[in-house]
Amino acid sequence: MSSEKVNPYDAALEQLDRVAAKLKLDRDIHQILRQPKRILMVSVPVKMDDGRTEVFLGCRVQHNDARGPYKGGLRYHPGVTLDEVKALAMWMTWKCAVLDLPYGGAKGGVRCSAKTMSIGEVERLTRGYASMILDIIGPYRDVPAPDMYTNEQTMAWIMDTYSKSKGYSVPESVTGKPVAIGGLEGRVEATARGVVETIKQAMIHLGKRVEGSTVAVQGFGNVGSNIAKLLHQMEAKVIAVSDSSGGVYVAAGLDPALVMSHKHRTGSVRGMEGSKDIANEELLELECDVLVPAAMESQITRHNADKIRAKIIAEAANGPTLPEADEILLKSGKFVIPDILANAGGVTVSYFEWVQNLNRQHWSEAEVDQRLEKKMADAFADVLKTSEKNAVDMRTAALMLGIGRVAEAIRILGL
Repeated sequence: MSSEKVNPYDAALEQLDRVAAKLKLDRDIHQILRQPKRILMVSVPVKMDDGRTEVFLGCRVQHNDARGPYKGGLRYHPGVTLDEVKALAMWMTWKCAVLDLPYGGAKGGVRCSAKTMSIGEVERLTRGYASMILDIIGPYRDVPAPDMYTNEQTMAWIMDTYSKSKGYSVPESVTGKPVAIGGLEGRVEATARGVVETIKQAMIHLGKRVEGSTVAVQGFGNVGSNIAKLLHQMEAKVIAVSDSSGGVYVAAGLDPALVMSHKHRTGSVRGMEGSKDIANEELLELECDVLVPAAMESQITRHNADKIRAKIIAEAANGPTLPEADEILLKSGKFVIPDILANAGGVTVSYFEWVQNLNRQHWSEAEVDQRLEKKMADAFADVLKTSEKNAVDMRTAALMLGIGRVAEAIRILGL
């Protein structure tokens, strides 16, 4: 992965400032949007399995709620920083607005190495963290969801902790829960399905076909592996995939299911029979039709942007392209589907889950998929229209659309 250390919050502010100038945004509204509305920092003491107590630092950042309750994931990672969480909360605000969801943006993070902790330790950490942020979350206030190294079990613990504080079950307090307690059918594939729908729409716009196109996917977690699987089912050729240890390449195309079983067996995609091992940096620079960065932020920088040969870049990860790299990609005629559009399938189905919980309904997986694909196609069309009308690239168009909608809500509310 790229070793260049960039402050993601600086990148998020740079994007906002650039678009504020294009929108001729009211100065006061611009100042409001530059800062999160609330930051809660917590220290969570956890009794570890060996009897000692460890204290984990965490936070919840609520950026803006002019369009509705805060919405955003919770990540467990040893590299979590406050600036990273602030940037992700801001991007969530724009993302929800681009998809026209009645939410504002938030994000949570705990600095820990969840992969090396036992299930009991992670449960005690989660319940401790949830109890410390109880005052600022809830179905009409702030609705957490899973993110990096958190999952549906994490959400079940948060829901239970919140429900116990109320004295009754409140499934709508979180999204991304198991189906058995009010979760959504088809949730696991939702972010990937949203990315694939935007790739499909980009292909239609550019007069290309998904069938027979070549694809490279950086990041083989839940999102990346499902993108590879769905595109493979649509008869695209997935020529390379990678995880944090590196990648594998097969010119004739990989079978994502075989890669996944190899990864389950060995712990890595590398070393798969019949494939060539490649570095993550090499994957980004492969000759292909579609590149999907689905790993960490800050992967495409000024150092490698001019070496990227893919025609379409679909940002499944948050913030994988630095602003300095955007200029280079734009000049070389790349079609970038920005993160706040491409990976918005996750928050869109979170909205569906929340609506079902509030109304005590349950939709089928087919119904969820159909609604999701329509919502993603509509959002792609909105961003493309903004791009063509203002003669700007897709990222700038998505930001103009999202920031414009939030600014309008603030103006009408008179904040």
